[in-house]
Amino acid sequence: MLSIPEYREAITNYLHEKVQVKEPVNLYEPMLYILKQGGKRLRPVLVLMATEIFNGDYRKALDAALAIEIFHNFSLVHDDIMDAAPIRRGKETVHEKWDINTGILSGDAMLINAYQLFESYEGEVFKELARLFTKTAIEVCEGQQYDIDFETREDVSIEEYLKMIEYKTAVLVGASLRMGAIIAGETKECKEAIYQYGRLLGIAFQLQDDYLDAFGDPETFGKQPGGDIIENKKTFLYLKAKEASGKREAMHLEHLYSITPGENSEKIEAVKHIFEASGAAELTRREIERYTNMAFGILDKLIISEEKKEPLRRFGQSLMEREV
Repeated sequence: MLSIPEYREAITNYLHEKVQVKEPVNLYEPMLYILKQGGKRLRPVLVLMATEIFNGDYRKALDAALAIEIFHNFSLVHDDIMDAAPIRRGKETVHEKWDINTGILSGDAMLINAYQLFESYEGEVFKELARLFTKTAIEVCEGQQYDIDFETREDVSIEEYLKMIEYKTAVLVGASLRMGAIIAGETKECKEAIYQYGRLLGIAFQLQDDYLDAFGDPETFGKQPGGDIIENKKTFLYLKAKEASGKREAMHLEHLYSITPGENSEKIEAVKHIFEASGAAELTRREIERYTNMAFGILDKLIISEEKKEPLRRFGQSLMEREV
């Protein structure tokens, strides 16, 4: 098996081979701009890794891996437009560098391009990959809509929030691993188990992302600090802080989240103080660990060698400890 950096290099090289700027330049240049920024390449790496874990050839999974990476970046382009986010991975977002219309259209082209990449597969493998991708894509859209709806609701429950991040983030992590198992020709039981491992790890990953949005170092995190607070997003941190605070503190938190979104460093610091004082910050760290351990529990039961499990275990552990 390759190492994670080697898988990342393989998908990056394949991306540069398959995605190039052509006419009309203003459609394709934004696509390459967001894709070249790199990021963690978490999802395509999982596709390639899972293929080899189940004794397949990772090179046969490059198209599926690239499809996942392009789809993920398409969703980021459109998310940034909806959130009016100025920065992504430490650089201008696509709609800021170009304009909103270009961001929408280039994002649409990326989604179509992602579907095109599955054309290299045949028969049952193509059908299964396409069904999984379609199911996952609509779940991601549903998760994004829940996220938008929650901004104007005062009665969001923790259960609803966890469902939202499962759809918006975790299902794509699970699908990435399942695609590798599909390409390798694994059993139905193994495909489902690896999907659930990824789904649980994806929830932990998003909880960690929410935590880092508030408490991460902006120099390494690559996003506008406190972006979720500015946008009044009802994250796990917010919901736990509201639940764990006294009536007065909870009302103050609700007031802070009634402020119209906009740059407000005092608001960010006030909210972060409540997150820490209420214990929500510590409870969030514990929840990240809980979901990671549940994922590892599924991994322990997976019928593959301990040697094959180790890369997945290291990968999950690195997500729990990450700072970016």
